Amino acid sequence: MLSMKDCLDYCDLTDEEIELIAEHEEIPDVAAAQLACGLVQTTEGVILLTQYMQELAERAVIRGDCARAEHVMRVWQRFMADHPVSH
Repeated sequence: MLSMKDCLDYCDLTDEEIELIAEHEEIPDVAAAQLACGLVQTTEGVILLTQYMQELAERAVIRGDCARAEHVMRVWQRFMADHPVSH
């Protein structure tokens, strides 16, 4: 079984990105890392992951949690910079 570090090293994702995916999907971080490792290998998967982050940012804005929205947006922007596709 892969460790969290193995997954992160393999798929080039950050802890923060994995945490957001886990939050969106309501699954443990290790499961989110395994899911993300598969998704990040395809254009469609990268687009789906960016949608997850966008949804989390929108939810934070709706709740009035500006600090959380800003954090999610920073992670989201870094993810898009590291994994460019036509968004």
